[in-house]
Amino acid sequence: MTLTSFFQQIKAGEVSSVELVEASLDKIAERDPACNAFITVAAKEARQAAVKLDKEAEKKNFKGQLHGIPIAIKDMINTHGIRTTMGSKVYENHYPEMNAEVVNRLEEAGAVIIGKTNTHEFAYGPTGDRSFFGTCHNPYNPQKITGGSSSGSGAAVGAGMVAGAIGTDTGGSVRIPASACGVVGMKPTFGLVSKVGAFPLAYTLDHIGPMTNTIRDNALLLNVM
Repeated sequence: MTLTSFFQQIKAGEVSSVELVEASLDKIAERDPACNAFITVAAKEARQAAVKLDKEAEKKNFKGQLHGIPIAIKDMINTHGIRTTMGSKVYENHYPEMNAEVVNRLEEAGAVIIGKTNTHEFAYGPTGDRSFFGTCHNPYNPQKITGGSSSGSGAAVGAGMVAGAIGTDTGGSVRIPASACGVVGMKPTFGLVSKVGAFPLAYTLDHIGPMTNTIRDNALLLNVM
């Protein structure tokens, strides 16, 4: 399934946000023990958001093209009230007081934040297997690396736990795991997507980018961001 098809089904009343969130949580429960793609699963917050979004959908009030759709966020990007660790023990109990700008834009378009994905500690590495919260494994072969540092986002989309995720890229950290996990990842033009609220690795080289199953979905997610 794709972000595009999910939105079409929600708009037509064929599926609800609650159903999409529960399906995503079921898939995470099924596949994440082998992948370790998620550091934090925001089940309570996602369910609450889905109920509110379904009430709006019943009135035909759609926030945007991500209305009611679960999206995963790399754990380098601040999410208000949802733990943000940078893959490090230093931030093991860090709960940001505000969202990163990119998260605000996703929520304004109706996205449901389903959880925070694993990352090479402080995004400092291309393999994705150096996180305080454990190695992230490739969804096709757990003996293989996911690539990094957006390891969890690549694995989460590749394993079908979500149809879209956000990563960060400084020297290939979206593109490498996208390639290794068989998904579409893109590093946008510098400055196109706000980095406010994302933990910096190298400010003049950092980018935030979309990771999806299709090029169409990648464009949709980028346009929202």
